[in-house]
Amino acid sequence: MPLYAYIYRECPVKIWGLTSRQRIERVLKADGKTKMVNDLSALHDDDFVLILRADHLFDDRLVNYLAATPNIVLQLNGEPKKVAVAAHVPASIAHQALDVIEETAMAESLPGVKTQTLETLSISFQERIRKFEPPFVLSISAEKSRDLERRLFDWSYKGVTDLITKWAWPIPARWVVGQCVRFGIRPNHVTLTGLLLVILAGVLFAYGHYGWGLLAGWLMTFLDTVDGKLARVTVTSSRFGHYFDHIIDIVHPPIWYILWGLGLKMSHPEGLGFSLSGVLWFIVIGYVVGRFTEVVFQRCLGRFGIFCWRPLDSYFRLITARRNPNMILLTVCFFVGRPDLGLLAVAFWTVWTSLFLLLRLAWAGYVRIIQGPLRSWIMDVNPSLHDKSLAIRLFTHYTTD
Repeated sequence: MPLYAYIYRECPVKIWGLTSRQRIERVLKADGKTKMVNDLSALHDDDFVLILRADHLFDDRLVNYLAATPNIVLQLNGEPKKVAVAAHVPASIAHQALDVIEETAMAESLPGVKTQTLETLSISFQERIRKFEPPFVLSISAEKSRDLERRLFDWSYKGVTDLITKWAWPIPARWVVGQCVRFGIRPNHVTLTGLLLVILAGVLFAYGHYGWGLLAGWLMTFLDTVDGKLARVTVTSSRFGHYFDHIIDIVHPPIWYILWGLGLKMSHPEGLGFSLSGVLWFIVIGYVVGRFTEVVFQRCLGRFGIFCWRPLDSYFRLITARRNPNMILLTVCFFVGRPDLGLLAVAFWTVWTSLFLLLRLAWAGYVRIIQGPLRSWIMDVNPSLHDKSLAIRLFTHYTTD
């Protein structure tokens, strides 16, 4: 039986190019089980309906949670009284639930319906973007639209990631995402542009044009941040886009390093002083081992990413030998005139970080055997320690809104 959704109090203000109604419709459309309805009287008594106030901005996770949880009313702890903003109830009491949302009745008047607040929900951990953030519902107004866009963009950003993505890209990425929304550029368009830059950078590396190659490479890494954020804030994620982006991310780094090595033959015809093939094998094997370790941990031990297991692992993700930290090594060595040392640095860092991940995997396996199922430290964050813990400040997000 499908779930019906009814939108109440529509608001024309757009956040990242979408009204609240449009955003809710896109979120609900993803499950393929929800139908929009404009008249509650058209429903049968045994139907279920999700009623949402569209003059509020809802966290996507919250919309999905409410859609999956019948017999619930969501209230906000407002002043001087609580305000109901959503309800998932049988159609037989839909009008009564609407009275509660209109503040002409009390939530306690709904039989068999449980009242919850944002504080009582347990949906703060976002495994997909490795982040802890409490769910939010924010009132919408034209005056607050820029703040709401900033909030939604921050919500879409990964918590546990590399240092470049975390600290260098957010401000310019938010501006570029805004321009993409303005001109109707979709996430897959950005990803395709990134793929073209991957190819361009690789060709430039192979011919020893490292400066231009690094420029193309860094621009690609930036667009790799933009496409994901654009997809989340506009609710345009797709299965194809997800795999298209992730396959590119996984495949291209070792290819770049190989092509960088080939370029060294042209820039250093007199010889390198080390075995190029040996260095490239170290890089490729180390890269594969590191990725394999992450997959084994998630599928066999944690059911979440290895970098979310302990604060140490989250700190390590900032500098682990993924593309962006390795690009820093290549860029520094290029500017000091030693691109050959850049490749050696990438080989050393890749092998060292992969060994570290193997040790963490072994330790996680031991802990799993001795203590039972593993749990991410992010899932047990204590908000009262926010000002005392650097890890909580770096990898989670709290707000006073």
